[in-house]
Amino acid sequence: MEISFAFQHLVNFLMLGLIYSIVAVGFSLYFGVVDVVQFAHGDVVALGGYAGLAGILLAVAAGATGVGPVLGMIALAVLATGAAGALIGRYLVMPLRQASPINVLLITLMTGTAIREALRLFVPGGSNPSPFPMVLPDELMTFAGVSLRVSSLIIMAAGVLAIFGTHFLLSRTRLGLAVRGVAQDEETARFMGIHFKQVVILTFVLGSCLGALAGIMSGLYYRQVMFNMGLMLGVIGFCAAVVGGLGSLMGAVVGGFLFSGLQILATVALPIPSAYKDVFAFAMMICIIAVRPTGLLRERFEERV
Repeated sequence: MEISFAFQHLVNFLMLGLIYSIVAVGFSLYFGVVDVVQFAHGDVVALGGYAGLAGILLAVAAGATGVGPVLGMIALAVLATGAAGALIGRYLVMPLRQASPINVLLITLMTGTAIREALRLFVPGGSNPSPFPMVLPDELMTFAGVSLRVSSLIIMAAGVLAIFGTHFLLSRTRLGLAVRGVAQDEETARFMGIHFKQVVILTFVLGSCLGALAGIMSGLYYRQVMFNMGLMLGVIGFCAAVVGGLGSLMGAVVGGFLFSGLQILATVALPIPSAYKDVFAFAMMICIIAVRPTGLLRERFEERV
């Protein structure tokens, strides 16, 4: 195998692993705090991608240059997905916490469908893929016979920083302490003065903003966004979170990179068409879940979120 060929697949592995991991971390955050699976998360990721695209177009229309479109992309994506996460957490999930899990499942599924259809109907040309402008430096760097675009390096660095930043937030800050307290014992957290509702809403805002980053990373990597891109990303992210250990941040990261690695393995090393890489990866994940129903990193009480 040529070095450049292997290096390109290594870049693909890292890029997809980071995107899947960030989506999976969102699922683990929601489940860790309120014990619900937020099935609209994949469509919130798509919303983040489209909001980032709108931010770029608005910044360019306003005459912004340099880092202006990048700032516009990030600001609008965070604003849109943060608001969506707060609304979902406050008005959909919180009132149904004591209801049957089926109710939460249905309400989040329907919310995801509403977001998806809204993108299709209200975005101009929303039924078709929308080109995502490259707003990052895109020069090609070559080292020892292998090439890497600067934009890919920046996207991967942003993904790594997001994961480590989330870990730092949860393990080293007062907000993280409150989130972990609520995740471990809601009643005890209330007695200690932690505002349960605020913590839940902030967790949904954080998870949704991570989804926005995943949507932007996907848009920049594939150079396009689609109204239904969140369907597959949501399924993969949820699958990765379950395999890693639902409720565990590091488990979500492990699950995301595992799924990415299985896709690359199916593409490169197995005698099957690349179109079947998702089938192979999902089949292997099902086998892992059958052997380890609680996930690879078995959730321990003190490790939730």
